[in-house]
Amino acid sequence: MILVRTVAAVRDVVRSARAEGRRVGLVPTMGAFHRGHVSLMSRAREECGFVVVSLFVNPAQFNEAADLARYPRDEGGDAALAGNAGVDVLFAPDASEVYPAGFATTVEVTGITEPLEGAVRGTAHFRGVATVVAKLFNMVQPDAAYFGQKDAQQALMIRRMAKDLDFPIEVVVCPTVREDDGLAMSSRNALLDADSRRRATALSRALRAVERTVAAGEREAASALASGRAELAAEGIEAEYFAAVSVDTLQPVDRIESETLIALAARLGAARLIDNVIVRPPGATR
Repeated sequence: MILVRTVAAVRDVVRSARAEGRRVGLVPTMGAFHRGHVSLMSRAREECGFVVVSLFVNPAQFNEAADLARYPRDEGGDAALAGNAGVDVLFAPDASEVYPAGFATTVEVTGITEPLEGAVRGTAHFRGVATVVAKLFNMVQPDAAYFGQKDAQQALMIRRMAKDLDFPIEVVVCPTVREDDGLAMSSRNALLDADSRRRATALSRALRAVERTVAAGEREAASALASGRAELAAEGIEAEYFAAVSVDTLQPVDRIESETLIALAARLGAARLIDNVIVRPPGATR
């Protein structure tokens, strides 16, 4: 694996791979790798002949300076994990390479960015994500790009952006990877103290409770969510949002008659965690 830090350098190595007829896969990340990231790299490795992983903590998507400052960083450890996963190139640009002096352009996807995370963090968060991902798509020009289902709203937005802006890129969304106790893997988990880490398992228990309630025949979204709220309440967790929404539009649903996204966000100590599942009522085709 090689480490590059400039757009010119990453384009050079990708150009050489393409000249050899290799399919190029991109895994955009902000580092602090865990098994969830590695699963994306492995999927890209299975499907592509050349894999680029970007490592860039994007300041444009943070709405709190303190959150940006405490975001975990470990480039050396990340490079070792990426190399072991069979990655060909780790692209780790400086902020000045991504946002040079005079940078004045943003990308905004409307509609699906406004509820859930958009309502809590503000739509500027998703402008930052869309802008940096659009730039990475142009820098690397991959055939496929890999994202995790844990960030369901982000993945939906990126798919919409790629379609609307005619990026000839397959956007692949991979399943959420979890710890043995159910907690969704996240770089932010490193910010949890021992008590918060124990309590955090209530998020996945809440989602599983909704799944069980729907599987048992409940169709009223409020009733299904109530079963999950009980799990959160038992650990004294107040969700920033806990919602049943359309998998396509992210608009709230009153009844769960087809595939529905159950999305959850909560703060525990210094960490803000998100998680989700897609529930499908018995008999529903989608």
